[in-house]
Amino acid sequence: MFKPVRTRRTFEEAVEQIADAIRAGDLSRGDRLPSERDLVAEMQISRPTLREATRVLTESGLLTVKPGPGGGMFIRSDVIPAALLAEQRELRVNEVAGVLEARRLFEPRVAQLAALYATDADFDAMAETIVLQRRAIGDRNRSLQLDLRFHILLARATRNSTVVRLMRSLLKELEIARDMALHDAHEESEHAIAIHDRTLKAVKRGDEAEIDAAMDEHMSFLERIWEEESGRQRLRRPPSFLGAVLKAPGKVRRGR
Repeated sequence: MFKPVRTRRTFEEAVEQIADAIRAGDLSRGDRLPSERDLVAEMQISRPTLREATRVLTESGLLTVKPGPGGGMFIRSDVIPAALLAEQRELRVNEVAGVLEARRLFEPRVAQLAALYATDADFDAMAETIVLQRRAIGDRNRSLQLDLRFHILLARATRNSTVVRLMRSLLKELEIARDMALHDAHEESEHAIAIHDRTLKAVKRGDEAEIDAAMDEHMSFLERIWEEESGRQRLRRPPSFLGAVLKAPGKVRRGR
């Protein structure tokens, strides 16, 4: 679940890795973290660094420590405080347009690949996330977290670890634009849920044209809100190959 910490800011990265595991649904409320010894070995950090990271996570309400036999570090909440990773997620406003453009290059093809390799378990996990999103309408922070989880699950359905890693990086860089997309926690959440539902149905059916159309709607939703909320236009008009290419009806052949 965790990987070696490579940057000089080992404490911050350790916090981010554990928080990201919670946000992606790898860790849920009540789950027990690996032992301190195992975490130190997995992340290749010192015990004092890990203890500082877990102290911050405990103070933020994400972790709780239970002493004695059967004790350890447990996930107390699966909702990440908005301010916890704010400094690590900063993105200069003038970079957002480039990230949105990169997303158009990347994520529609992720959905096509997911249609080839997704299993029923993948579809069930994405459907469950949509159910949780409906329950979270009105809770802005929770809605953003579940939105991220849906996209991570879509990437995981490709059965390609590089795709998952790139998706995680892209979603981190989209933090500002995604935050603006749920400015109206109720109305925008409902719109996002409807798009997720159409995307899931398209991927399950494996129809290339339907997937392209659903993903174009997905991309356009965030781009439109970014332009409206920021008062900035995208730096470049998207070329035709980045838009939805509505092909003749056809099915994606599954390779499972």
